This record gives sequence, C-alpha cells and structure tokens, in this order.
Amino acid sequence: MKVLLYTEMEKKVRKSGLGKAIEHQKTALTNEGIEWTTNPEDNYDIIHINTWFLKSYRMSKKAHKNGKKVVYHAHSTEEDYRNGFIFSKATSKIVKWWLVKCYGSGDVIVTPTPYSKRLLEGYKGLEKKKIYAISNGIDMTLFQKDEKAGEEFRKAYGYTKDDKVIIGVGLYIRRKGIVDFVELARRLPQYKFIWFGYSNPKAATKDVRKAVNTKLPNLIWAGYVEQDMIKKAMCGANLYLFPTLEETEGIPIIEACACKQNAIIRDIPIFEGWLEDGKNVYKAKDVDAFEQKIKDFFDGKLPSLVEEAYKVAIERDIKTVGKQLKAVYEEVLKG
Repeated sequence: MKVLLYTEMEKKVRKSGLGKAIEHQKTALTNEGIEWTTNPEDNYDIIHINTWFLKSYRMSKKAHKNGKKVVYHAHSTEEDYRNGFIFSKATSKIVKWWLVKCYGSGDVIVTPTPYSKRLLEGYKGLEKKKIYAISNGIDMTLFQKDEKAGEEFRKAYGYTKDDKVIIGVGLYIRRKGIVDFVELARRLPQYKFIWFGYSNPKAATKDVRKAVNTKLPNLIWAGYVEQDMIKKAMCGANLYLFPTLEETEGIPIIEACACKQNAIIRDIPIFEGWLEDGKNVYKAKDVDAFEQKIKDFFDGKLPSLVEEAYKVAIERDIKTVGKQLKAVYEEVLKG
C-alpha cells in the first residue's frame, strides 16, 4: 500500500493549522510503516487529498479514472469558512456547494471531529457518504511540559518570571476571536497578552484589521513563528486563551493540553464531549465572561486543570491517529 498525500499550494498553507495537520499525517503514516509520497507523478494506490481547490478536485477525478482510491480530508466546512476573511460570508453558500462537490468525489471522507462529521452529514449531497472522524493529532514527543523551554520563551519576549502572561494563536481572521483577544488586553492591563500567528491583513475583515493595528503596552504581536516557539510559549505562559468562534478541531488547544497549560476557551459546539468546563478547561461565552474567568483564574478562585487536560492530548497522540488512518486505507482498498 502506497499513499499519495496531496496538498495543493502546500507551501502557502504550511503556516496554517492545515499545514500542521499535513505534517502530522506524514509522521502518522511513517509510524505505521505506510509508504507515502507527495509527488503526484509517483505510483500510488490511494490518494489522500487535503485541499479543496480546483487542482485537488481534478486530481480526485483523475485518480478514479486511473483506478485509484480517493480519501478526501474535510478540513473545512461552510461554518468555519463563513467567519474568516473579507467577503467570506457573502460567498459561503458557493463555497459549500464546491466543498460538497470536492468531498463527494472521494470514496470516503475523513474529518477531524464528531462535530465536523455531523455538519458534513447534514450537507445535501453527502448524506450517504462514509465519513470518519479522526483527529489531526499531536506529536507528543514534541509537545510536553518543559520548564526550561518556558523560561526561554519569557526571555525571548522580555517577560519576567512574575509577569502573568496570556497567549493566543491563530491567523488574522475573525473566527479565531482575535477581536475579543484585543478587547481583553485593553480591559486587563495588569496582564500581558501575546498573539502568535499571521496572515495578510488586507484579506481580513475591517474589525480584524483594526484589532491587529492596536497598540497596547501589554500586547505583543509575535507574528508567525516556528512550532518550537509555540511549544515554548505553551510551556512558559500562565494561560492559553482560545476565543475562537468556530473550528473543525483546533490543534493549538490540544498542544496546550499536551504542555499542561491551563486554558480558557469559548463555549461552542465543537468542544462539546471532549473539553469540559471545570474539568479539563474553563469555558466562556462572551468577552465579559472571558474577563471574569481570567480574573478568577489569576485570583486563585479557579484551580489548575492541567492533569485532566493532559489526558485529552494523550487520546489524540499521533500514534493513535496513524492506526486509525491505516484502518481507513485498508477498508477503502477492500472496496
């Protein structure tokens, strides 16, 4: 069995969550001893497609024509596209139609969570498709609690050991909750806020462009950094804040859990059933609730939940993901 991992414009998506997911696939398949390639000219038995652009769709149709099997990975839904970049709300219905066309061309569909699986099952045209919920996973050999790494993060950004540091991670898009993150930094000057991630502000909505141009003495825009610095930040901060409005999974929260970092996340359907308020994370519905939870956490009114959070990461270890993908591939080959 040989798998072609196909990602259109891979270099451009490398800095996104999708880019991380693709790297995780490579590691997962290697761990399972599954031969894989990223070269479309190579011979292969299964094509595993990660993107929904035009060439991706054509690759799916070509693979079928040549007698190959197609696993289509649904990393995106209309719901998470809708609150993204400028004009996304106006074009979301067209995108949904195209997603159905692309995903429907696969023999089976893989998507990161039961939540995104339920969304896709509700799309007209995908009702009869076999859809598997498999986490994008996390490399537990990389993301582990590391006190020294945490100290390096604080030194790199000029924080003292006594500073109370809150981190956020994501592209400059509205659904990541970046507007609320900035508002919380404004309301809570006693804490330090730092946001990791970058995308072209010209493609962002007006409120996001305003947010990322905000200058506050307690707010740092760190931009895009390599994965190692994200790990250091997760280990060195006091709190991970994830005010996202919509996800298909959300790799950074799993990374936070792996690094035994306390987290406050938005109370939205994607996290139901695996991230529980007061058990392994804290949840808030709006800015006022986030503000109160942050204050309560630093005032010692909310205990640490890191040991329970760590269990969430273990369940999504890349070794488990590899076994699940292997099972899907084997089933697809059997027809």
